[in-house]
Amino acid sequence: MSLTAGIVGLPNVGKSTLFNAITKAGAEAANYPFATIDPNVGMVEVPDWRLDRLTELVHPKKTVPTTFEFTDIAGIVKGASKGEGLGNQFLSHIRNVDAICHVVRCFDDANITHVEGRIDPVADIDTINLELVLADLESVERRYSRVEKIAKTKDKEALAEFEVLKIIKPALEEGKSVRSLEFDEDQKKIVKGLFLLTAKPVLYVANIAEEDASDPEKNHYVQEVKAYAADEKAEVIAICAEAEEEIAELDDADKAEFLEAMGIKESGLDQLIRAAYKLLGLATFFTAGEKEVRAWTFKLGMKAPQCAGVIHTDFERGFIRAETISFADFDHYGSMQAAREAGRMRSEGKEYVVEDGDVMLFRFNV
Repeated sequence: MSLTAGIVGLPNVGKSTLFNAITKAGAEAANYPFATIDPNVGMVEVPDWRLDRLTELVHPKKTVPTTFEFTDIAGIVKGASKGEGLGNQFLSHIRNVDAICHVVRCFDDANITHVEGRIDPVADIDTINLELVLADLESVERRYSRVEKIAKTKDKEALAEFEVLKIIKPALEEGKSVRSLEFDEDQKKIVKGLFLLTAKPVLYVANIAEEDASDPEKNHYVQEVKAYAADEKAEVIAICAEAEEEIAELDDADKAEFLEAMGIKESGLDQLIRAAYKLLGLATFFTAGEKEVRAWTFKLGMKAPQCAGVIHTDFERGFIRAETISFADFDHYGSMQAAREAGRMRSEGKEYVVEDGDVMLFRFNV
């Protein structure tokens, strides 16, 4: 599935450093605003110990992890919604992503310029969020009068959309994000079709100094970001982007040694990738055979034929059934055959809602 999280933030908060660490793609990172102009896109492997365990059990010829896409978007400045800096271009790049990873500077360093001349993570968040709200308000105002005219003709679709716009417009005028509002299922579909920036789910990434990496909770900036995020029911991940960039260059053995020396159990990047994956409501199912053990991304709520289609459209078109076993059962019994003999293999039909961790064998005919 092609879904992407956009990395946003003010200039010089560590976005490109973080992106480099995530993708090892070498996006330009420099100590001045707008070092990144065109959005860099990188694919990352989603860390999953279950894939490693299946590989141990099955001994396939190859193992293929599932992937996730991050887009590095250039720094936004105050006035971006009015075209300040490279604002309009940046905002259009945000419009094309599915979720937002908002990087916030939570470290002091006199050698790295802050665009506002001070370190205040909450003010930084407010600056970006206000620009996104203003851009959405402009978009909604243009649509509002047009839809209102059509709604007066009693057009059902226009009436439904106008009711949604009447909820969104005053909220934006008060500086609230669309994601903070409540909608029913039908209204959510309308909101999705408006492609609003503040409707996108957000994850805050507190970029901390290396000395805080072993205990981010002691960083008062991180506490400020968490308090802010709590009001939005958003998650906060604290990582040291500079250290993560170093870690990304190491092999597994050296990486483990580096993390141990820093007093960290797991790399911040692994936490970030999983958090972004979860933010979009994504999950993983597996296929496991002698030729290949593979992880596949799917959207929670998808049924078996749709998941079959993730592998190949023919699988969905000719879907018959899905022989399914939970990862826990596969791990316990050691093989698909042993699980089948123990009565733990299930034959699921077209209405089966796939669960995270399912190990599946699709039967189809085209």
